[in-house]
This record gives sequence, structure tokens and C-alpha cells, in this order.
Amino acid sequence: MANAVKQAWQSGKAVVNGWLAIPNAFSAEMFSQCGWDSVTVDMQHGVQDYLSCVACFQGIAASGSGAVPMVRVPWNEPGIIGKVLDAGAYGVICPMVNTPEEARALVQYSKYPPRGSRSNGPIRAGAYGSAGAYQQTANDEILVIPMIETKQAIENIDAILAVEGLDGIYIGPSDLSFTYGKTPKLDVEDPEILDIYKMLLDKTAKRGIAAGLHNGSAEYANRMIGMGFKLVTIANEVGLMVGAAKAAVKTARG
Repeated sequence: MANAVKQAWQSGKAVVNGWLAIPNAFSAEMFSQCGWDSVTVDMQHGVQDYLSCVACFQGIAASGSGAVPMVRVPWNEPGIIGKVLDAGAYGVICPMVNTPEEARALVQYSKYPPRGSRSNGPIRAGAYGSAGAYQQTANDEILVIPMIETKQAIENIDAILAVEGLDGIYIGPSDLSFTYGKTPKLDVEDPEILDIYKMLLDKTAKRGIAAGLHNGSAEYANRMIGMGFKLVTIANEVGLMVGAAKAAVKTARG
């Protein structure tokens, strides 16, 4: 179960990530055919629950695209993290990780013993209840990615990045801006926030950890790859669909 995102990072490449808010296997299947390196089911702010997450994974697999299935879980909690991994997630993006203790907990929930406390039972990801090939490789192949999106997390960043078992970080621009007393938005131009991005890119690069970012537009995402980000998400499928639909209606009406 080699993880293509991890392989891309190891070779120095950036990954373009799709984002699924719609709880539907068909839309996930169609969206996954658009060239994304990975596709993430958003269980935090998307209209997704566990069953729709499984359905989206089935759609991603049916697309035949090879897009790596990942999940943004709703919170740093062992029950849901274990379930999305059992469902077949190759990466867990976890919101609001603000302290090294919370980062260590995320690693524990995501890894099998002896490196963690994840329970064995990969209902879709591997052979249920048995010690198969999946269990032998999961600890090394599954990506553990805390979201860095608060002033508290920035203040604790060195201690967070020192936690063993993290593969990357994922910046949430809206919440990060919010906690610095600024207007929450995706494609940030505020110099203070951009300086924070540069600081995070420098610190992650020195540790061999990938830095990811949520973006509002493809143009901004491309610019952030140029800055050094190794995972860029472009809005979500709802935003891209609505944007394309608005443009089509405007063009049709002249």
C-alpha cells in the first residue's frame, strides 16, 4: 500500500489536493478523475459523515485515477480517526492542533502498536481482524498531518514539529488569520501572515516535514507551490462547481 503522496514528497514534488464537501460517491468519482494527486473528504466543515466518507472513498477508487484518499477529521479524537483509517484513508488531516501534547495524541490515535494505540480492524483498508500486509505497512505509509491554524499553535510550533511521527503540517489560513485579529480568508496577502508562512516553510524544510496550505484559487495555489508548499488544496468541489456555473450563466447571457 505505497502512499503516492509520501513518495512525491520524498522526491521533492508538490501535491495538488482536491477537497470533497459533498456526501456523494458519484460526485467524488467524477471529481477524482480531474487530475488530483490526492482527494480529501472534509468531515469537519463539509457535509460529510462516516457513511458518506466511505461512499466517497468508493467513488475515488472507482474513478481509477490513482488519487490518494485522505480525510480531514472533525476533531482530534481516537474514535473517528481510527474509523476513517479503517475505511481506507491514507492520510489524516486533523484540525486545531495547538500543543505538542495534542500532536502526540494525534500520532498515537493514527498508529498501531508499538508506535501508537490504534485498534486493529481495518474493515476496508485491509483484512479485518487479521495481521495482514496492511498492518505491516500502515504505520509507515499513513500520513499524519496536524493543522496549524491558531496563534497558540504558532507559539508552540517548535515543540509541535519535534513530535515524532508527523509527516507534515497543514495551514488553515482563515482560522490563523482570525486568531491574529484579522479577517478570515483563504488567499492571504497580509504581510504578517505571509511571514508566518515563510517561517513555517523554513522550519518544516529543516525537519524534512511537508507543509500544506488551503487555497481559494488555482493561481494562488500555484504561487504557494513556488514558495515551497508541498501540498496545496484548491477550495472544494462545491466552490469550483459554483464558480464554473456562475461563469457559464454569465457568458450565456452575454
